[in-house]
Amino acid sequence: MLTTSDHPVQEASATSPAPGRSSRLSDRGLALAFISPAMALLLLMSVFPLLWALYLSFTDYSATSSAPGGFVGFQNYADVLTSSEVRARALTTAIFVVGAVSLQTVLGFSIAYLISRRTRGRGMLTTLFLVPMMLSPVVVGLFWRFMLDAQFGVVNSMLGSLGLGQVEWLTRQRTAMLSLIVVDTWQWTPFIMLIALAGLTAVPKYLYEAASIDRASEWFCFRNITLPMVWPLLLIAVMFRAIEAFRQFDLVYVLTNGGPGVSTETLSFHVYKVAFLGFRTGTASAYGILMVLVVIVLAQFYLRYLNKLKEG
Repeated sequence: MLTTSDHPVQEASATSPAPGRSSRLSDRGLALAFISPAMALLLLMSVFPLLWALYLSFTDYSATSSAPGGFVGFQNYADVLTSSEVRARALTTAIFVVGAVSLQTVLGFSIAYLISRRTRGRGMLTTLFLVPMMLSPVVVGLFWRFMLDAQFGVVNSMLGSLGLGQVEWLTRQRTAMLSLIVVDTWQWTPFIMLIALAGLTAVPKYLYEAASIDRASEWFCFRNITLPMVWPLLLIAVMFRAIEAFRQFDLVYVLTNGGPGVSTETLSFHVYKVAFLGFRTGTASAYGILMVLVVIVLAQFYLRYLNKLKEG
């Protein structure tokens, strides 16, 4: 009697889900309900524009035309890759990226190293150096455009008080690119400094203590302890800054507007002119897709180098 009455209970318990499993399923459903609005917004704001630009890059669509663009295949990409203007703008962009990022890396790491050596006032100095990074690039561009003005600028006024000649910083080809590099360095050197400072403070103190016991010199400690420990983190900062400098637009637009002539016209500014001044939306989309691919490929090579450096 007892044996036969136990079978329905066992069958019911075997078919019903476990309490822990049902609670996990409900938790997942609740988590999905909370995440889905953010995911939908992300798809709407990021993924959809990228896919739409990819579609437009295969058409001859123009923003001023009411008719839909016709399919042209890879013609836009062929025009971009064979254009002499693109090669010239790419060279200008490369000069800007290499000059700005190199100067920012040297200055940022040097400032971080000097701050890390201090025991007092470190927080105050770090806060003061971070102020330029907190400003908008448009504000920084306007600020420096007035400072570098050939007639009324503060920089030329200081040079005149020292008995030096006036310099047309933003209207000559040789000094316009230099001015862009200096302004970008002024704003973004604190980014390199902040990451380098984080790496310097994370270096174990016992390494320096062991080196001091062996009477190692300051240069020996820097070359064999400090730099190898901070180098991977510093390379990551350089990668982020190189990507940001590669797509620089704000400072170029505000300071020089690509001039004088086209001497400071970077790829991003050239895409702006093609899209919003020439109204060649399909060609501009091809420009944008190619720039994204270049950044992805270079970032992959960079990350592989970092992984090899970490494994070695």
